[in-house]
Amino acid sequence: MKILVVGSGGREHALAWKIAQSPRIQTVYVAPGNGGTALDQRLENINITDPAELADFVVREHVALTVVGPETPLAAGIVNIFRDRGLKIFGPTREAAQLESSKDFAKSFMQRHHIPTAEYQTFSDVDAAHQYIDQKGAPIVIKADGLAAGKGVVVAMTLEEAHGAVDMMLSDNRLGDAGARVVIEEFLAGEEASFIVMVDGKNILPLATSQDHKRLKDDDQGPNTGGMGAYSPAPIVTPALHARVMREIITPTVQGMAKDGIPFSGFLYAGLMIDDKGNPKTLEFNCRMGDPETQPIMARLKTDLLTVMEHAVTGTLDTIELEWDRRTALGVVMAAAGYPDAPRKDDLISGIPAETADTVTFHAGTTLNGERLTTSGGRVLCVVGLGDSVKVAQKQAYNVIDSIHFSGAQFRRDIGWRALKKHA
Repeated sequence: MKILVVGSGGREHALAWKIAQSPRIQTVYVAPGNGGTALDQRLENINITDPAELADFVVREHVALTVVGPETPLAAGIVNIFRDRGLKIFGPTREAAQLESSKDFAKSFMQRHHIPTAEYQTFSDVDAAHQYIDQKGAPIVIKADGLAAGKGVVVAMTLEEAHGAVDMMLSDNRLGDAGARVVIEEFLAGEEASFIVMVDGKNILPLATSQDHKRLKDDDQGPNTGGMGAYSPAPIVTPALHARVMREIITPTVQGMAKDGIPFSGFLYAGLMIDDKGNPKTLEFNCRMGDPETQPIMARLKTDLLTVMEHAVTGTLDTIELEWDRRTALGVVMAAAGYPDAPRKDDLISGIPAETADTVTFHAGTTLNGERLTTSGGRVLCVVGLGDSVKVAQKQAYNVIDSIHFSGAQFRRDIGWRALKKHA
């Protein structure tokens, strides 16, 4: 059987790596892929990104099923194009993907369906936005309405920062169309967690819990990034909290989308903020797996992912149960020099060890030219270690990182600190 995974990041490498483990797989194509997917003999990169051309490729090569990794092709309507041609694809339609592609759509949806989230207002007028900030005070959160590749959220701890963020998005137009409207919302204090499920339009299949680290540097210092590491499971998501999130957030979202005439299928990611009393609120929705959460989650999944995907596209996710490795998986991101503002490219990468039963390295911003593996993006690698405790998994990952080299590499030394603190 042939499968196509759309995307080029660490998330897509992890999905393709897991799907390729199925005994029924003939080829897993990755479009366009990266240096790591090029090095894996079970995977084949194809240099196509246009959704209509990808549909032509799927027809020509008799690809049985397509899985979409990133948000951009989903927002562009790749699922609509494939379904119009009768092709099996896992992901939300352009309309359903507005849960991620428009912060205003997501917030008004949550308000309408009584899903717990932060108080907010949306603005396209600069003066009105500044007045609202002065009225509400800081800390406060400024979000670009559209997709901004992880750069569209400013958690402003001062009024000066908040006004600056509004000017950057609305006046200076630094984020283009994505920042033509801004959502300004109340600051929520607490601990973040990632809650990811698979949805087939009706049925919901929760994946293992996870938690990521957004700040660039140790002790949660430095600028926000797309994510510098993650681990699974997340101790903060107790069985009672898991049931509550399903009851108050996930199920009402899936039912609400269906009620609004926009049934959701695909990966649904709720970014949660859990306050000191254990109450969860929704920070945001993503319509795809998280990155870097996907890497440790896939490292723990024991069930054949191809089988799961087949149930997902036939509407039978209620008939399958997932089996997980009992161990903790912890992934540490190695980022390029200059990340997140101006990541440097073309630095030579060396020293990546072979995969073992306890460690695997997923590629993101890498390119393979002949035998030369170089950096080509902000987040370069995600090294995952598995162990019977967070501490052991952490040690496995950092042992591998110590053997890898590229000039200017940035990574945190404290991934998993929250879980270690809870165990302590």
